[in-house]
Amino acid sequence: MNEFDDIRPYNDAEVPAVIARLIVDPEFIDLLLSRKVPLLAKLCPWFLRPFVRLGLRKLTRDMGTVNDLQVHMSEALAKVLDATTDGYSFGGLDNLDPCKAALYISNHRDIALDPALVCQGLFAAGKDSVRIAIGDNLLSKPFAADLMRVNRSFIVKRSATARREKLEALKQLSRYIRHSISQEQVSIWIAQAEGRAKNGRDRTETALLKMLALSKGEGQDFAAATGELNLIPVSISYEYDPCDADKARELYSAQQGTAYVKKEFEDLDTIQKGILGYKGRIHVNFGQPVGEGFQNADALAAEVDRQIFSHYQLFPTNIIAWQMQGNREGIEALQQQWPDEDWLKAQTSFQSHIDQIPAEHRQIVIDAYAAPVDNQIAYQSK
Repeated sequence: MNEFDDIRPYNDAEVPAVIARLIVDPEFIDLLLSRKVPLLAKLCPWFLRPFVRLGLRKLTRDMGTVNDLQVHMSEALAKVLDATTDGYSFGGLDNLDPCKAALYISNHRDIALDPALVCQGLFAAGKDSVRIAIGDNLLSKPFAADLMRVNRSFIVKRSATARREKLEALKQLSRYIRHSISQEQVSIWIAQAEGRAKNGRDRTETALLKMLALSKGEGQDFAAATGELNLIPVSISYEYDPCDADKARELYSAQQGTAYVKKEFEDLDTIQKGILGYKGRIHVNFGQPVGEGFQNADALAAEVDRQIFSHYQLFPTNIIAWQMQGNREGIEALQQQWPDEDWLKAQTSFQSHIDQIPAEHRQIVIDAYAAPVDNQIAYQSK
């Protein structure tokens, strides 16, 4: 048994068995039915299940490898993005060395779409896809683990609680990331912090960077251990966040001192909403490779943050939200980033969006949209 078998993505030889397992999984089939035809799924699921299984067999009959699945997912995502955005773009792809695997570390706003967009950008540039870090909190059902791991995801064991167990899980994760990049030459995507930045204030966790150095070689210091991973910061910007109201509800509960308890399939609902909801415009910026010049996690985190903040594409929603906070000085300069924008129309659209959110949650949403402006201004002033 390979030391990474319990966390690694599935390989080509495992794909047929995984697909067959998914097609006969009753929970998976019922979940698909509940999303597609919720009323009929309640009335006569027994009648519909054979048709869903037949459809899945047709859809997957030519999918025998991980790459087959990736190509299909990329094509499907492109169609979804065309239908749910006003355009999406990529920058900085010319920074990437086509012959060198990398550790892409990005801000985190959407559970599934963030890494999918990174993959989409790499595909557009003719580069290979990435392996995706995903927390085991999203894999409570066997079919969910199968779906993620067959799509190049590897598991981050967040559920470990005992100190020794947690440390061993972090060491294994660190070794796997280094093995993938250095030995297998396969790139990795990982978020800059555990969980999405619900308040919009993207910050790199130093604990994450310390984890990367747990697998350092004998005699290596922190700078050398992290430098050889070819770490590349990525900024992901959404004009509109389909899940902004849900994030605000969760943050409001925390402000009120109330424990927020997720429903059984809430994470899957969030994934669906993020993918299918309206997002306005999207831009993904790939930064410059980070070298070995950072001697500790604090210094490295500051550099990752600097690149993510400075490369973040501010959209009119961000600028309007910042103005709604009462900021006036510098608005004209910010608006010059979008010289052809109809600002009255943009303000009306954003206000209409905010008005649909419960009154007690609105300021939380406005602050989240404004946060990237604060990030950029703070780093420019330095």
